[in-house]
Amino acid sequence: MSSLLERLSGSPAFNSQATKLTLVAAAASFTTAALILGVQGSQKKRRVRQLKDDLRKSIPPPPTYDQGSESFATGEYTSPIVLPGTGASPATVIDARGAIQPGGALEMDEELVKEQLARNIAFLGEEGVEKLRNSFVIIVGAGGVGSWAASMLVRSGVGKIRLIDFDQVSLSSLNRHATAVQADVGTPKVTAMKKAFRSIAPWVEVDARVELFQEDAAEELLSGNPDYVIDAIDNINTKLALLKFCYDHKIPVISSMGAGAKADPSRVQISDISETFEDPLARAVRRKIKKMGVDTGIEVVYSTEKPHHVKLLPLDETQAQEADEYSALPDFRSRILPVLGPLPAMFGMAMATFITCKIADWPMEPVPIKLREALYLRVHRELRVREQRLDTNVPKVETIALDRRDVGYVIEEIFRGKSVVSKSMDKIGLCRWKRAEPLSLQNVVVLTKSEMDKHVKLPLDADLAEVYGQEVVDYVEERFREEAEISRLR
Repeated sequence: MSSLLERLSGSPAFNSQATKLTLVAAAASFTTAALILGVQGSQKKRRVRQLKDDLRKSIPPPPTYDQGSESFATGEYTSPIVLPGTGASPATVIDARGAIQPGGALEMDEELVKEQLARNIAFLGEEGVEKLRNSFVIIVGAGGVGSWAASMLVRSGVGKIRLIDFDQVSLSSLNRHATAVQADVGTPKVTAMKKAFRSIAPWVEVDARVELFQEDAAEELLSGNPDYVIDAIDNINTKLALLKFCYDHKIPVISSMGAGAKADPSRVQISDISETFEDPLARAVRRKIKKMGVDTGIEVVYSTEKPHHVKLLPLDETQAQEADEYSALPDFRSRILPVLGPLPAMFGMAMATFITCKIADWPMEPVPIKLREALYLRVHRELRVREQRLDTNVPKVETIALDRRDVGYVIEEIFRGKSVVSKSMDKIGLCRWKRAEPLSLQNVVVLTKSEMDKHVKLPLDADLAEVYGQEVVDYVEERFREEAEISRLR
């Protein structure tokens, strides 16, 4: 500012007293504003640091539990947590069943909450994160998959979760559980998770239920109008009961298939239950639930990897004779597949990501990948033949406007592997949308074989909105605009 005054002092306009006073006043105002903003910024940073320090000091170290002690058995254990600026001293009480009471969230300074969620706010926007903070998700099954799904939902800003699981933390489960530590061994999994979540995001309401999900209790366990339900159950009959209840009551649900005996992270997929393959559990669920009247409409996470090298963990003769003692319940399996820890974690995080985006209204359409190189070859071959029929001047050896990579891009990325008319994925192919215009990335659509046979017989000047309806035409044009924007950015 002083250098500016020096430069201006040599100009004729600066010679008047009024001009000098005006510039001096402006300089003083600028300096004052800068000082005020600097002080305010410094005060805010100091306050946030103080809140963080207070919060860190207020959270006690994780308690240890003695399962055989009288205090645990009678539910007398308390672990108080005092948060800065709230004046609250709520006690976390573990009752005789191992459930934590009460289940309410704790108030916390809003500045700290928003700072902790800052990266999600930057990605999803204020409105998206607000939807998450007002949402309610139920996780059934708190093992390797469910614990990671719940953990990432809590960290992402979901305001309320309900954890349902009857099992306890064991030493062998520590290789894959998201929150459990050795001190938690012998305590209910949901108890260990609630304790951990209280130290991660105390404002989240965690309802921990030490219960086995059963069909006759489904209405109460899934009450509260959840935005989503996560099925992370191992037992197939219990899984079927949960999925059928959610389907019948129109509750959005995503289900975990088998992570056991899998190791390849590149094969983890999300798709509708009707489109799964190479997963024995998914195949069994698909067949059984179809007999219950559910053909489609349930999203699942699964792996397309074939488990070549692992088998059920064996039981020795003594264990076989006492199998009931090794099972949590009489009808639950005592021989299990070995599990590589990161795979169930990936299943859980995939589910949490899917739900986070769905609740926050972030565009999310998982593409079902079926190792479909053979499909792309077939579709490209049929498209070339079809194009040659449209233009008899095209020699059979000449290539068409789209190659095999374009075919895969159109099928998977532009139209998500589904017919633009019926949304079916059965016997799909490609053909021109507007038959009078040349083939291009913005004039090709996915149709089923029967739909394509009818489409190619339409007059060149056919009104496609009249044939298929305005909604279909709008959808196709929206996809073409999306592709045009992507092509522009390449």
